[in-house]
Amino acid sequence: MKKIFVIFSLMLLAAGGFAQTPLKPVKIDSLVTVSLPEKYTKKDTLGQSIYSGNGQYGYMVVIRAPNASNNEPLKKERDLNKVLKDYIKGIKGQSEGSTLNVRDTLIGHLKAKTFELQVDEGAGVQTRNFIVIYTQDVTYTFEYYYEEMRKDVMKDEYKAYASSIKLSPEMKRTDQYLTNAKGLSPTAKIGIYGGGALLLILIIVLVVRKKKKK
Repeated sequence: MKKIFVIFSLMLLAAGGFAQTPLKPVKIDSLVTVSLPEKYTKKDTLGQSIYSGNGQYGYMVVIRAPNASNNEPLKKERDLNKVLKDYIKGIKGQSEGSTLNVRDTLIGHLKAKTFELQVDEGAGVQTRNFIVIYTQDVTYTFEYYYEEMRKDVMKDEYKAYASSIKLSPEMKRTDQYLTNAKGLSPTAKIGIYGGGALLLILIIVLVVRKKKKK
């Protein structure tokens, strides 16, 4: 997966203050829509499209990053889980912060990963909420950045932003990974193989007993 330059959002935050502006739907591409402040900006850099804007209590960033053209389709959900896990690891590696509240969620038909990154560089705790949607062709990153002192007042704004993410009905699970087959868990394998071995032993015992009776 192509590296996402989320650190760019911090540079943008320093460029402006918070403003009371309503959110309006913005088409990220033909498949994804999200609501952003009316006076948002868009930048195209290194093949990525970056949308950003100041809300009343937080700063919003959306990154649309095409994946490598030779990106192979993921086969199973566990492959998707690994990609998302590596993504979080990469984000954490960009700063001396800690990740919190990592969880899965569904947006439309697709699986998304949400988490928080908290950083304290001496000026107080700053939190970045992430929602990540991976598809074979594109990775979408939705970020909401706020200072700790706004924690109690930013919730409604963040909820409005996060819940505004809309995906086209054309986007299906197969855009993320190809099959729902999860395979057998280690416990199930032990049960099946162990049970099979026990059955084989019983058959051998019965055969031996029959031979002895003869």
